[in-house]
Amino acid sequence: MTDLKAELHRKLLAGRAGLISRLEGLTEYDMRRPMTPTGANLLGLVKHLAGLEYGYLGESFGRPAPEALAWVEDGSIWEGADMWARPEESSEYIIGLYQRACAHADRTLTDLALDTPGRVAHWPEDRRATTLGVLLVRMVSETAQHAGHADVLRELIDGKAGPDHDDFGDDAQWRQYHARIQAAADTHRVLS
Repeated sequence: MTDLKAELHRKLLAGRAGLISRLEGLTEYDMRRPMTPTGANLLGLVKHLAGLEYGYLGESFGRPAPEALAWVEDGSIWEGADMWARPEESSEYIIGLYQRACAHADRTLTDLALDTPGRVAHWPEDRRATTLGVLLVRMVSETAQHAGHADVLRELIDGKAGPDHDDFGDDAQWRQYHARIQAAADTHRVLS
């Protein structure tokens, strides 16, 4: 029988790897430029998840981050400062921060049981008490969600979709596929 904690950890590891793979081969500019009207950018996703790893799978169990996060310390996290890289924050720094946060979280996962009680200080009072299992599921979900965002952002930057993109056809096949979907959508376009 599969161990639930081990399986959840495997899913988290896979999501982390997928996220980081979307930054490979990009310039410093492309990693940080906003690709949506709401400012979504690849390096910001990594920075955001670093904070969540340190928080949910560290601080919530009395295991504070071994390094200060400037956007937490100055309160700018509540203004979205965890979702983009400041000019002085290099991609090397943000990716390294994420790797250190993940290693810190992995130690928590190794040392504690799923039913270990934890506390999320910024959650509403009636929900602050939680467990490692609940927060591990949350991190798997958060990481998968943002890795999916990263897939789309990367495709908007240079057309490279997920790691198996080439397994499903070359650029000409993808253009034909896109045209077929567009034609189907066009049948429902409202003409005015």
